Amino acid sequence: MFRFRDDLTARKILERISGLDLKVRFMHVCGTHQDTLVRFGLEGLLRGAGIEIRQGPGCPVCVTTSSEISETIAIAESGVTVAVFGDMLTVPTPAGSLAEAKAKGADVKVVYSVDDAVRMSKEREVVFMGVGFETTSPTVASAIEGDPPGTFSVLSCHRLVPPALDAIFQMGEVKVDGLIQPGHVSAIIGLSPYRHLSKRWGVPQVIAGFEPLDLLMAVYMLSVQVSEGRAEVENEYARVVRPEGNERARSLLSKVFTKTDKPWRGFPMIRESALELRPAYELHDARVKYRDLLAGLPEFEDELAGCRCGEVLRGLISSEECPLFAVACAPQNPMGPCMVSREGSCNIIYRYRGGRGLDGV
Repeated sequence: MFRFRDDLTARKILERISGLDLKVRFMHVCGTHQDTLVRFGLEGLLRGAGIEIRQGPGCPVCVTTSSEISETIAIAESGVTVAVFGDMLTVPTPAGSLAEAKAKGADVKVVYSVDDAVRMSKEREVVFMGVGFETTSPTVASAIEGDPPGTFSVLSCHRLVPPALDAIFQMGEVKVDGLIQPGHVSAIIGLSPYRHLSKRWGVPQVIAGFEPLDLLMAVYMLSVQVSEGRAEVENEYARVVRPEGNERARSLLSKVFTKTDKPWRGFPMIRESALELRPAYELHDARVKYRDLLAGLPEFEDELAGCRCGEVLRGLISSEECPLFAVACAPQNPMGPCMVSREGSCNIIYRYRGGRGLDGV
């Protein structure tokens, strides 16, 4: 296991961060970054160097709304096979969960990829619940462009990262001095989509990989920008992320999907923050195919009573500040998606620390 206290490079980076003598708050938007921060104890070490890091809306399961889950439940209960990723199964909503619908006889299948759902659709009507950011959505676009059977359709719940970050600054609820951007999303979209955030809000940004030293270097690079009064987009993860991103993936996304306004869990409507299928692909659009079934569904509140997942996703509180955390809410009895998804802050902190604090006590 990587041990920071025994690693000379890590110690030098931490010393340089401490030497800048800052008191700042950074935000990351990636469940894997959160996992690395908590698993290797970076949070406490960085706090000692004057750096607080909050998780933002970096969990795709977490930002999917209760209304979208209720759409999926309604389709499943109508007799159509619904294919979902495993993390979606037990997300609680006021309409129940997909696991509860399955227990009552609905045909809900857990799949590992969209290709699994396409194969299933050769034998029956299948709706794939498309959840994920720019990293996942190109695989769905590829499946649709690959001429799947007419019995295959997608309920698109895909989101785009940059508009949500813009919304956080527009809402003005939390002070953020720098952003750690996700390496996998950035491998698709490149650097350009982030630049308007630095220009508009004066916020430094660094694209980071997922190893402990990647995150330490990203924090150091952000800290240097803050100390020098700069607000730029820098790329720590240059071994994977090219400035232009993956042009083929972006072209495919643009061909199959169009941007649309949509609310996120914990957020109001965010302009052009989600993806829906273009009219040319409406044969595979579940919202078109089942429009009559979905038209009468009520709107639902996203959170169960007492759950503060939405505030965690906006960076307003840490998971431990939710009164339900590790008390009424645990992975075996989740009160919200932040405890369900392995990319959710609550699930990550519970797995590595349980009810303990930042120092593990």
